[in-house]
Amino acid sequence: MPRLISLNARKAAHAQQTDQIPVMLATIRHIELPEPVYLSSDNTERITDEPLVYGTRHQGHTYLFVQMGALWPDDQRGSAPKSTLVFENVTPDMAKPLRAVLSPASVDLTIVMAETPDIIEARYLNLKGTLGTWDANSISLDVGRETFANEPCPSRRVTKACFPGVFR
Repeated sequence: MPRLISLNARKAAHAQQTDQIPVMLATIRHIELPEPVYLSSDNTERITDEPLVYGTRHQGHTYLFVQMGALWPDDQRGSAPKSTLVFENVTPDMAKPLRAVLSPASVDLTIVMAETPDIIEARYLNLKGTLGTWDANSISLDVGRETFANEPCPSRRVTKACFPGVFR
């Protein structure tokens, strides 16, 4: 089944020139973070003057603008959605949190248009950080969902304690 997106987003995607900009909003959660991190791929509006901060306001949250490139999650049949977020490594200590974390972070990706940031075009919830890499220029975070094919079936072992009726 194809993903439904708004008419304005479809027009912008197929137009030769447009002022409609798709924006990727990322919400990153981890047990070691005191609160979620909200990041935006677009400098939609000025949030503060001192210090100068840009971002996107979406449904009551302020997503801070970072130099981020993102591959939209693929929607392939038979596989779980996966995406790559690439952050420009603009300060020497940006990779420090990535190096310190041992368990995967939970990532929610929301795609909106800059003109209408409260209208959700696509949303991918509960993606897990699967791989983080960094170098002098960028930090990449691969996020995705485990495919259902990796789930054991049945989920429990057939033993006397779990399934006594089988052993009569």
